[in-house]
Amino acid sequence: MNLDKTLIIILIIALVVVGPTQIPKLAKMFGKSAKALKDGIDGKLDEEEDEKPVAKAKKDDEEEV
Repeated sequence: MNLDKTLIIILIIALVVVGPTQIPKLAKMFGKSAKALKDGIDGKLDEEEDEKPVAKAKKDDEEEV
């Protein structure tokens, strides 16, 4: 019950400070940021896996020269 009251108070303060027209924009920006972070983490893991074979291929090319 105490958490509910605190959350409501925080939301009311955010509404007053930011304004009702800016809240949807902020929510959209937050969603895009969260998606970009998730994609970045997933992409970074994929890049690490891809770099290993490329590094080996480069070493093979250098030995042939």
